[in-house]
This record gives sequence, structure tokens and C-alpha cells, in this order.
Amino acid sequence: MYESYYGFSEKPFSLTPDPKYLYRSQSHGDAFDLLQYAIRRREGFVVVTGDIGTGKTTLCRAVLEQIDRATFTALVLNPFLSEEDLLKRILQDFGVISRDDSKAGRLATVSKQELIDALYDFLLGLVPIKASAVLIIDEAQNLPLSVLEQIRILSNLETDKEKLLQIILVGQRELQGLLRSSALRQLDQRVSIRYELKPLDRDSVAAYVAHRLTIAGGASSVSFASRALDRLHKLSGGIPRLINLLCDRSLLAGFSERSNRITAEMVEQAAASLDVHPPPTAVGNWLTRRASLAAIAAVVLLSSIVGAGITAYVYEHLTQPVEARSNTQTVTAASFDALKNRDLPLDATVTILVGSYPTASPRVSEDVRAMASWLEAAGFPVYFAEVDHGPGGRWHRVLAGAYTDEDAAKRGLDRLKAAAPALEARIVSTRAASASGPDSQ
Repeated sequence: MYESYYGFSEKPFSLTPDPKYLYRSQSHGDAFDLLQYAIRRREGFVVVTGDIGTGKTTLCRAVLEQIDRATFTALVLNPFLSEEDLLKRILQDFGVISRDDSKAGRLATVSKQELIDALYDFLLGLVPIKASAVLIIDEAQNLPLSVLEQIRILSNLETDKEKLLQIILVGQRELQGLLRSSALRQLDQRVSIRYELKPLDRDSVAAYVAHRLTIAGGASSVSFASRALDRLHKLSGGIPRLINLLCDRSLLAGFSERSNRITAEMVEQAAASLDVHPPPTAVGNWLTRRASLAAIAAVVLLSSIVGAGITAYVYEHLTQPVEARSNTQTVTAASFDALKNRDLPLDATVTILVGSYPTASPRVSEDVRAMASWLEAAGFPVYFAEVDHGPGGRWHRVLAGAYTDEDAAKRGLDRLKAAAPALEARIVSTRAASASGPDSQ
């Protein structure tokens, strides 16, 4: 439709992960360079994370395109595999077994150990010819624990001098929390490089759109107005997949009006047809109006290091888009008082200490009010414990969740830190959480 009108050789905003369309923003460029460096240096385990639609798969394909001929590659896009199926897929990509063998079921009786031995023999065969092997697994947050453990075992394939298999795990942000779980501690300790892809800022959105228009061959025949780019950034939150959807529908609107200038109104029309709304930022705007990060940090740093976790969480996490935020309710004064009066369950032995704040500081109290709202929305019951630090004044401790054993509390802490990496939370006993005295801070 609009492709021929604007002179495009293909759709400029397709959702397929075509590596030639990779726009090397600051974040994506750094990730690209880091992956190339890790592969050349054989850095062992690498983990790359990012929100849905930030371009992780496109990045992987672009990296694979640049790998030299002395590096064998395997790309696993489907994480819902058994341990045996994963090994077969890796061997198939490396060319050790054929796709026909797998489809015909000729490998049905081959054991897992035999598959591992075949992979080990293949990797050892690369050493004399100075070749290497790289395994990239996309959507790794969906890998079963048993498969992740199998991947850890594969990382043990090595000679006395070097690793035989470079493994790159790519997934959504919850992958980091998954790796921090106690069951995967050994795997997490093997990760040498971690990187998180960030959404595009306003200037990068404009450059991204121009880049894709140029690659598709129609940059000279159509352009996006400055206000249209403003709306694109606002509506998409800088997520490339959403930008593609909005731009594709905006170009269709431009074509229907026989216009070579995409306006903000066309972008709004596209967003309405796709039911795309700007990420809510009410909490972030409120926080910006209340004080700058430096001012908030100053209040907390004068109080306690633990308290810094509160404002870091409010600033770093509450200002970011959250799924299903429309279901989030603001904590009113009445409900906030109810939270403060909520008692820890009698059978609870451990909880998560999120932070402490002085009862006499209204600004910090307002920050904690906002944080309590988001903790509740994230599924963490919020509790408060008042402590007396003598000359240091009275403080409120913010507690998230009530658990009967440390393993359950650890899972809660991992989930909390996965959502807010800057949060300096820790597990404490319920008795210690309510203890008073200067030494209990």
C-alpha cells in the first residue's frame, strides 16, 4: 500500500528482527560492542536483558552477522525445550547432526550423556584449528530451571587453558532476578558480563525513525514532523517495537491523506487505532515537582544509608512504566494509616527490610507513601515498625512481606530486586525488624 507511494523497497517498520535495521543508539551500540568483545575474549557467560520490545533479538542477529568464519554459532529462539531437545538444537546449529535426523526421529534413543559427549568432541575439534563456538539463547527468562542447570553444566566444557563454549543469555529484565535465586547461584557466579538495554530517548527516537526510513529507501519522500516525533517518543516510551507499530500505522494515515509529511495528529490517530497510550508518569511527575534527586538524597543521607534505598527506589523505579499500572491505586491518607497500623502475622519469622525514615521528616514520609502504594501494587504486603534511636530520634521501618522461612523471603527479595535493582533491601527477622535501640538500625 504505502510502500509504493513513498518509494520504499520494503516495509521500513516491520516487526521482524532484521539485523540491517539495527539502530546503534548509545545503549544498543554499547551492547553490540560489548558482545563482540566478549566473544573475541571468550568471556564465558554473558547476560543481556531489556524490556519487551527493546530490540534484543535484532541485536543478537546483528552480532551473529558480524562474527568471523572461524566462530561457529548456535541461536536458540525457543526456550521451551527439554534438556535433550536443547542439546539436539545446539548440535544441529553447529552442523554436528542434521535437521533430517531430528525430524525422522533417528536420535530418539540417544541419551543426554551421548549428546553432551558429541558436543564435547566437536568443541575439542575446534581447538587445533583455532576456531571457537558461541551459543546465544533468546527469551532465556522462560527457560526451565532444569535447562538452566544443563546450560551451567555446558559451561564446564573446557580445556586447561580456556572455555570451549561461549554462552550468551538474552532475556527480559526478570532474567536477572531468576539468576539471583538460590537454585541458580552457581550459574549466576559464572556470569562475567551483564548489560541492560535501555529505551530510546527523544533524540534517539528521531534518529531511529530516520535510520529505518533510509534503509527502506524512502527517506527523501516522507518525513516526520518534530511534534510527531515528540508524540512518538511519548506514546512509545522509547520502546522500538512500539515505535515500529506507531510509525507503520502513521505512514498508512499519511498515505490515505496523500501527505509526505507525517504529523502529530497522524501519530495520535495511529495510537488510537492500536489502543496505545503513553506510559503513566503521574508518580514520576509528582516526584519531580516535589524535589530533585539530589535534594531527596540529601535528606536521606543525613539520616541513614538504609534510608537511601527508599528514595533510590522511588526515583529509579516508580518513575518507570509498570505493567497493569491502570490497576494501581494511590495510597490515600486513610489507607496509608491502615498500612502503618497493620501488624506482622504471628507466624512470620522473617521479612524484608526496605528502608527506614525519620518520623519527623514530612518529605521523606511522602516518598514512602508513594513507595508503599507501589509495593502493594506489586503484590508485597507492607508493614511498618517504629523504633526509637534515642538522640537519633524516632524512625519508621518499611517492611515488605511476611514469611515463615528464609527461602520464601529470599524469593520475595529476588523478585523485588529484579523489579528495582537500585533497592537496598535485605532479609531480617521479624523480631529484629521491630527492635529498638541505636544498634538496631
